[in-house]
Amino acid sequence: MSIVSLLDLVGTFVFAISGIRMAGRKELDIFGAAVIGFATAIGGGTTRDILLGAQPITWISDITYPIVILSAIPFTYLIRNRLNDINKPLFLFDTIGIALFTISGMEKALSLGLNPFMAGIMGMTSAVVGGIIRDVLCREVPLIFRKEIYATACLMGALVFYLGILFEVPETLNYFITTGVIISIRIAAIKLDLQLPKMKV
Repeated sequence: MSIVSLLDLVGTFVFAISGIRMAGRKELDIFGAAVIGFATAIGGGTTRDILLGAQPITWISDITYPIVILSAIPFTYLIRNRLNDINKPLFLFDTIGIALFTISGMEKALSLGLNPFMAGIMGMTSAVVGGIIRDVLCREVPLIFRKEIYATACLMGALVFYLGILFEVPETLNYFITTGVIISIRIAAIKLDLQLPKMKV
């Protein structure tokens, strides 16, 4: 298994946890939690693959993805008490997930011959669409549309990742640097209350 595939699976797992946690907050039953977990984990990658015309869609052709998502349900339940002690656990899982999905999404787009700009957009799409679907299904205003720096962090991470490719940074190191940049931007945005200007009309 390549490191890109591994990153995609890890991102899938943490996004599924994010969705299941949200479902738990909304007091959904286990089936509802599974649906939200699936939608959160595969929403971005599915949208990316459809836009890229990539066939078959990743999670449909590889049973590993549904297994990973389903395994997140008992895992989240078993560590639920510990999660409740972590400040903003949804923020933690979202941040890890968007970092990993930005990288894997951009890698896939570049491998299919897209230019760097559109590859960055595909990386962002992989990272944020699942969270949008999760929030909409749970009747929340999607996090990407609120004041927190979210999609912008993905785009900055995509830029750093591509610069790493241009300057021939070792692949694994480039993954770690990009992930660190995205996580750092998200944390800094929260700590310093950074936000994009509001649209006032």
